[in-house]
Amino acid sequence: MADLRALFSSNDPVGDREAFTNRQAQWTVAATAIEEHLRHLAAPAFDVEDLEAPRTNTLTFFGVGGIGKSTLLRKLEATLTEAEHRPQQWGAPTWAGEKILPIRIDLARSRTSTGSAFENVVLTVRLALAAAVGRPLPSFDLALRRYWDAQHPGEPLEEYVRRTGLAGRFGQLLPQQMQAAVSEAVGALQLPGLVGSAAGQVTTALVKALRERRDRARALAGCARTAALLEADPDLEALSFYPHLLAWEISRLPAKKQVMPVILLDTFEDTEDRHRDTERLLQRLVWLMPNALFIISGRNRLRWADDALQGQLDYTGPHAWPGLTPHNGLSAGAAGQGGARQHLIGDFSPQDCDTYLAGRLTHDGRPLISADIRTVITRRSHGLPLHLDLAVARFLEIRRTGRTPTPDDFDHTFPALIARTLSDLTGDERHVLRSASLLDAFDLDLATRAAGLAHQAAARRLTERPMVTEDAYAIWPYHLHGAIRTALRATDDHTEDGWTPADWHRAAERALDALGQQWQDAHARVPGRTLLVACLRQGLRLARDHRLDDLAWLTDAAFAYTDDSVWEPLAPPTAAPALGEASVDTPADALAEVLTAIARRQHEHRERTAERLTAVLDTGLLPAELNELALYYRAKAHKDLGLTDDALTGMRHVAGAGGRLAPRARRGLANLARIRGDFPTALAAIPSLGWEGRHHRVLAHIHFPHGAIDRAATAFEAARTEAEEHNAPGERAIAQTLLALVTAFTDPVRADDELTLAHQLLDQLDQRATVLYARVAALVRDAGTDHDVTHRTAVLRTEATTAGLPWIIPLLETALAFHHAVRDAHHDLTVTLDRLREATANGDFAYYVNIATAMGDLPQPTGTAIQWLDSETAVRARWRTLVTARQHHLQS
Repeated sequence: MADLRALFSSNDPVGDREAFTNRQAQWTVAATAIEEHLRHLAAPAFDVEDLEAPRTNTLTFFGVGGIGKSTLLRKLEATLTEAEHRPQQWGAPTWAGEKILPIRIDLARSRTSTGSAFENVVLTVRLALAAAVGRPLPSFDLALRRYWDAQHPGEPLEEYVRRTGLAGRFGQLLPQQMQAAVSEAVGALQLPGLVGSAAGQVTTALVKALRERRDRARALAGCARTAALLEADPDLEALSFYPHLLAWEISRLPAKKQVMPVILLDTFEDTEDRHRDTERLLQRLVWLMPNALFIISGRNRLRWADDALQGQLDYTGPHAWPGLTPHNGLSAGAAGQGGARQHLIGDFSPQDCDTYLAGRLTHDGRPLISADIRTVITRRSHGLPLHLDLAVARFLEIRRTGRTPTPDDFDHTFPALIARTLSDLTGDERHVLRSASLLDAFDLDLATRAAGLAHQAAARRLTERPMVTEDAYAIWPYHLHGAIRTALRATDDHTEDGWTPADWHRAAERALDALGQQWQDAHARVPGRTLLVACLRQGLRLARDHRLDDLAWLTDAAFAYTDDSVWEPLAPPTAAPALGEASVDTPADALAEVLTAIARRQHEHRERTAERLTAVLDTGLLPAELNELALYYRAKAHKDLGLTDDALTGMRHVAGAGGRLAPRARRGLANLARIRGDFPTALAAIPSLGWEGRHHRVLAHIHFPHGAIDRAATAFEAARTEAEEHNAPGERAIAQTLLALVTAFTDPVRADDELTLAHQLLDQLDQRATVLYARVAALVRDAGTDHDVTHRTAVLRTEATTAGLPWIIPLLETALAFHHAVRDAHHDLTVTLDRLREATANGDFAYYVNIATAMGDLPQPTGTAIQWLDSETAVRARWRTLVTARQHHLQS
């Protein structure tokens, strides 16, 4: 088909062909349906007059406006008409020698009265058969002629066909054949006194002959229900039952004239009205012509299998339409799965979009739209073909002005998308649609609350529209088509009932409240992270994009997110732009950046974490409670970087504030005291910590440097148990990994089992520092063996430095010292001690030097200020015993 708009866009014409991209899956579905229907018609049990058998003669393609349904049906019509029009990638159909008659009817062109619309459909089908069969279909033609004379007195059928444009497609054969049918009836019934214009008298005579069971009449029009139909008043109701006669006549055609109609009903949504009057008539057509295959396209799936429509349509329920039941499949997968005959038309893939755009406009055989522009259009389209066509139109418009189009010209949405989308929605559905567009995903309750409605009916109806896709396994199963959602948010002011900025702001507040209510209700019943993270992602974006100053439940959710060291990513889409790249000028921006910085520290250098948190703190946008959150995690980053004084300042501030992070800050102070070698101060803090301050883990960290491995292991086990009781998987993984580390010094076999469990727990999380602990534990487990401990330590040392985690290097060097001491490798131990002294020169972790010298039975360092809980002699003896025990273990 020529693209005349492109042809007339400039004095230098561009390529004039219509591009068509793939749709291989839909062709497979259609071809399979035709093949199955042919087999069904050939079966001995098939009876065209059976009005009770379930119908399998429908195939539905549905999808959002602009997805390419009409293009698909046009291509199917062309393919079934002439094989040369079939896209090469589709492949040849399996049927051979069968005459397929495609009849495409665009119902959008029949937006007049219900009667006129249905008349045109019936006439179009009969006109197509007139051209294909080339002979009268007597019983149907007599009935149609009687109807026409009664409903259109004085208007010849040929004139109507010419005036409506139907003749352009199928010629003037129908009026001739109808007249031939009347003449044939006159001859068969031996009624020489009647002329063609007396169709009413002819049908009366035919009915009488059928009632009297005359052979000639039955041979002419022997369908069991012919007489009843010809006796009925020739009105629209009767016309809707005449297709039964048409189906019977098609079934009686001679073998050489046999044909299977494939009737393609396009834009079926245009038949929908309050009382389903037109749809009822069309459904009768489908039911009464079981030997024709109907391929129907529309924005919504057919609901004929829904029992709730009983009384509105003649034939309803899953028994009547087994292929239309929702559970039989609504995707564009292969046909035949449980009789599935409803298929969602999906978006183009990025590759298909580019192929379409490249072939849509050409000049001298080359794509007119450049690759960089095609990339922008593809990204903004979300695969929606209507967006591609609108972009092509814009390209032609810009080019006509004499300016060369640029990628920036297409980095926006089109108001026409919204006009197309909203055209067939009710007022309540449009209200829910706009509210739901604020959400990445939603369920009925969330959409209803966001819209501020009291009932879910409008939301439920909206979810049945193809612009809403469903993932039954997601937290919120529904989400809007990306292109429609983007266009609605960007161009709603172009619509007649578009929202004002205040309307959007209030809707965002309702949506945020609805998200918070869902999380709070679920958290009160069974606390869990999946819904928490999902609500945070949506809530932060809502608050940020709509500048909602009241963070409401987001504060509680932020603390819940940081409670367990799991660190699921919150961006995209919720994270604010990085500081320095875009402004952070609302509380929501600041909170999003804080949470992102905290989570990203698992993948960024700790210096970057500290910088990001400092920048947020400097904005002054955070409420006091959330300010403490940023201060606390900046202090943790300072601790990891070895900036102990800065870490102490931050922890003291948070602990002194007495907020919900005070127990954690007190734990931080205890750990900093231990890092400085002040074990009595660290121990004294434990009673004030409790579960929130991870008291068992702090105690284990104190026992470990003293060589009290059994006590440390017991404390880590208690920490793991407490974490399990509080359903805290992050803390459980940390405690389990540290348990593996300490047991690796005393029992390599048990350590191997503990490490296996630790890795199982860590595989589900994002904890880089804990993973490093696990790798150190593996080194200690293998100490004294030839398992390449030295090389593995070097690799791990580099990774820790790169990650900005220098605090782990003293422990790593101590593990290597243990390995050298077990092997009596004095030179290697001396080199390791030199690195260890350098790593602890600022006083942090200085006790590891004492431990390493004790392992190698070397002289005690002088001038150290370690405040042990036990005598240093006892501590040294414990560490030396661990070395000799490993030596005996390896020798046994």
